[in-house]
Parts: sequence; C-alpha cells; structure tokens
Amino acid sequence: MIDLRLLREDPDRVRASQRARGEDVELVDALLSADERRRSSGVRFDELRSEQKSLGKLIPKASGDEKQELLKKAGELAAAVKAADAERDQAAAETQELLLKLGNLVHPDVPVGGEEDFKVLEKHGTIRDFTAEGFEPKDHLELGTTLGAIDVERGAKVSGSRFYFLTGVGALLELALVNAAIAQATAAGFTPMLTPALVRPQSMAGTGFLGQAAQDVYHLDDDDLYLVGTSEVPLAAYHMDEIIDADRLPLRYAGFSPCFRREAGSHGKDTRGIFRVHQFDKVEMFSYVAPEDSEAEHQRLLEWEKQWLTSLELPFRVIDVATGDLGSSAARKFDCEAWIPTQGKYRELTSTSDCTEFQSRRLQIRVRDGKQVRPLATLNGTLCAVPRTIVAILENHQQADGSVRVPEVLRPYLGGRELLEPVAK
Repeated sequence: MIDLRLLREDPDRVRASQRARGEDVELVDALLSADERRRSSGVRFDELRSEQKSLGKLIPKASGDEKQELLKKAGELAAAVKAADAERDQAAAETQELLLKLGNLVHPDVPVGGEEDFKVLEKHGTIRDFTAEGFEPKDHLELGTTLGAIDVERGAKVSGSRFYFLTGVGALLELALVNAAIAQATAAGFTPMLTPALVRPQSMAGTGFLGQAAQDVYHLDDDDLYLVGTSEVPLAAYHMDEIIDADRLPLRYAGFSPCFRREAGSHGKDTRGIFRVHQFDKVEMFSYVAPEDSEAEHQRLLEWEKQWLTSLELPFRVIDVATGDLGSSAARKFDCEAWIPTQGKYRELTSTSDCTEFQSRRLQIRVRDGKQVRPLATLNGTLCAVPRTIVAILENHQQADGSVRVPEVLRPYLGGRELLEPVAK
C-alpha cells in the first residue's frame, strides 16, 4: 500500500498514477474521505474519553443531587464514547479496505499506455537466419517430442490442458537450468531458498496478488490456503511483521519453487506446447533494500537477468513495461524477451519489478536505522522460468537434423553433453 501522508499531501500525483494504470481514479477521493472520517472520529473519541476520565474523578467526591446528575451524565458519555469508538473502527476499516485496492505509485519514467506501449531499451544477441542455413526451424513441441523431452498428450490425459511431462533429456534440461541459475545467483550473493508452495491469505494479499491478479490464483477452500504463482510471495512474506537492522541490508534470496497459475485471461493463447501452462518451476530473485537504494537494485536485478540470458546464448531484448501492464505492486518493471524463431517475435522470459515500499507496508516489514524505524523496499526478478526457457533454447539452438546444441553454461550440469539428439522410435 502507499503512504497515507503522501496521499493527503499530493492527491493529484496518486490520481495521475491511477489514471496511467487505467485504474479507478475516483478511488482516490473515496479514500481521502474515509481517511478524514477516520482521523476526525479518532479525535472525537479521544476528546470524549478524556471528558469521561475527568468526570470519573468527580463522581466519588460528589453527593446528593449533584452526584445523581454526574452519574446521569456519565451514562450518556459512556454511550457517546461507545458510538465514537464504533465510528472510528468503521472508518478505519473502510480506509484500510480502500487503501488495499490502490495500486503502487507509477515511476515517472514508465511509458504510459497498454500492453503494446512498452519502450524497447536494448537488444542483445543475433537472430539466426534459418533460410540462409537451408532449413525451416521446427517449433519447440515438435523438437521436444522428437528428443523425447516433452509429452503434452499424456500431460493432458493425466491433468488436463496446459499440463505436461518433461521426460528424459527434458527433465535433465530442467535440472541443469535450475542448478546453473542457482549457481549464478549464489555467486552473486543470493541465499538459495526452497520455499513453500502453499501460503496463508495474509501472505498472498500482502504481496498484492489478491487484487487484479486474483483470477489467476488457485485457492484451497477447505484449508484457506493459496497455491503460489511465484516464489515472490513466500519470499516477500518471509520477513512479515519483522524489523530488520539497516546493517543487514541488502538481503537477497534466490527461491526455487513450483508455480501455479490459472491463466484465466489467456483462453486461446499459446495453447500449443509448454509456453503458457498451469504449473511450472522457477528460480526467482528477491531483494530487501533501503527505499533510497531500490532503483539501483532494480538495475542490478536486470543485469543479472541479462547475464543469465546471455550465458544461454539467446537473442533477447529489454523493454520498459507500460503503465497499464504493470502489476499492482510494481512501480516499474523491465521484461527481458527472448526471440522465438517459429513465432517470429520476442516473448517474455524474465521480468524484474521495483515494488518500492508497497509490499513492505502491507506485510509490516520495516528497517531500523539508528532510532528511526521505517518501511523498506522490496524487489523481485525472474532468473529462470523453466518451460519458457526450454522453449527458447530448443528453438534457437536447433540443428538441421533435429538435434539441439547445448549452451556451454549448461554442459557441466548435463555430464558434458554438447547435443540433445532425437531418440529412436
């Protein structure tokens, strides 16, 4: 959530942010009104309580009619205090409810617009000319089937659409990717983490995934637990309700977990293969830093993602995601999109978001710097979303005979194997 003081001091900035996101601008005025009622009812409650305490000191000293009059007034005052208390609680609850609906303040440099209004910041690598090489590239599913690496037919038989098996070299390729990603993250100073896949509602809400993203979340009604769509959720909630000493920052974690997504709004999109699925594994970077260091940390996370994709020898570009395509928690987000030859376009492989103080305020995570205690900043960045990375590797490193060249960074994790070769039927 944002700072209420900022809302009071500069409501136009908050309105502009909501407008840029394509979100409800009237929410700002409703929140201002609720906050004013919360504060005024709080003052009213304090005044009545003070009067009640003063009256309580007079009653024992009074007698006769005077005492009866004071007792009568005390009864009226008690009812007024109770009513003021209820009004204060109701206004506070309404303020909190509205505040949780408000998105993070958009960074001023973020391009304004929808999904297609991103800004391309840079491009890396060389896109292969398969025509010049004399063959037509196969898509990842055809390659994966030939390699004995991907089985979507049995995935659908067992679990339904958008599920899959990674088999043989496909399973080994995932393990190689995860180990190589964790090795890079550990070398960069991240603490490796294996995180829970089920979290409580306060963890999911605290990271901002029960707002606009709620339709993509799986919920276990009987247990009131949520399946995470990313290990960002347990990593953000890891320090929930804690105060962290400033000399411990930055704290950096690399979480590996399964991820579950309904993909509710993707009907008819990417239905072939394993590009868009309901369950996948991912290595996620997560940072806790002082608020004034968040922009610099955001650039570091992006550099680590670029290092990873470069090590996989993939052509990719970096985009500055537009305001209307940001998640509610993100003030700014950069995506790294790899070139997918058979689609003829760049597709998202990694993203990194600066969530500033938005999540820490919701999760009550603060930093102690001397005598000052204040919210800190949280940031997240995908290092390796396994299925999409496999898609990019298979398609970009395929050979004319149906084999796939293994990037050098992965070879030590595949027993030195240089090629993934078709299996005999």
